[in-house]
Amino acid sequence: MSALDSTAHFYALLQFRGRTAAWPAAAAAAAALEAGKSKIKGSAGLVSSEASLPGLQMAAFLRYLHVVLCVQASLKYLIEFCYTVAQKYLFEGKHEDAVPAALHSLRFRVNLYGLSSVELVPAYLLLAEASLGLGRIVQAEEYLFQAQWTVLKSTDCSNATHSLLHRNLGLLYIAKKNYEEARYHLANDIYFASCAFGTEDIRTSGGYFHLANIFYDLKKLDLADTLYTKVSEIWHAYLNNHYQVLSQAHTQQVDLLGKLFENDTGLDEAQEAEAIRILTSILNIRESTSDKAPQKTIFVLKILVMLYYLMMNSSKAQEYGMRALSLAKEQQLDVHEQSAIQELLSLISTEDRRIT
Repeated sequence: MSALDSTAHFYALLQFRGRTAAWPAAAAAAAALEAGKSKIKGSAGLVSSEASLPGLQMAAFLRYLHVVLCVQASLKYLIEFCYTVAQKYLFEGKHEDAVPAALHSLRFRVNLYGLSSVELVPAYLLLAEASLGLGRIVQAEEYLFQAQWTVLKSTDCSNATHSLLHRNLGLLYIAKKNYEEARYHLANDIYFASCAFGTEDIRTSGGYFHLANIFYDLKKLDLADTLYTKVSEIWHAYLNNHYQVLSQAHTQQVDLLGKLFENDTGLDEAQEAEAIRILTSILNIRESTSDKAPQKTIFVLKILVMLYYLMMNSSKAQEYGMRALSLAKEQQLDVHEQSAIQELLSLISTEDRRIT
């Protein structure tokens, strides 16, 4: 897909999702900013202009300020939207499709925050990851250097941003087969993510996952297995919490109006794509050794069942559920394990009947 096609695809996605309402104002603001007619100074809400503001009447000035604040809100919305779209494409392995969204996220961030703001770092990291996926290592290094330099100059960089920076540096060194440097940066990723979110948070699990991949490639299978298990347990705890709430709601029939219960993962589209990529990768590894530890394979299958069920993709949920049940019977696991899987499948079937 060419760059032009990718951009057209991105705009089509914007229109399809019904998110274009804020686009005209934001586009106009970006054009005005580029022409040097106005400047928005971030969250402080300060405005400087070539126009002589003291000469304006108070009512006109207030209307002008209202427009500026609306443009700020529109830009912030589009920054977040473009970032999520780019992330989703990256987790799905669609690196070229991610580039237009990442570039737009960067452009809007520059317009809103300026060229030296640490707020630009997440967009640089998206572009670096997309470049790595396309095999453009030198270009990825340039984006990462810019991100590093911006962080070094900043006095208020968050732990979450430090985590993302080190994760992408880890991915760069994995691509360059420099596993020692990769492990160093991924260890820092886990540290900063733990400071920001906690050691058992799904946003920290990505660092564990990439570190596990390194140990797996180095044939240090015990270390890899420990980390894959930790990642699986983190996602199980998160998804099981949402699943249990929904399951109890169905059991207690709390919806007295008879409306359908709305399944919800609590994740945005990018995080759902990340969960699918991580869990299916672990499943492939588990299935290659399922004769040695079938319980671990079934555990990951059950997590995928919950994920797809909460995403309202019942066909995929049933597929993974049947695979888990078949493996449990084949390995002659205890009745309790088989009953738990059948309970999952029963709930999925019940939900299907409600919808149809």
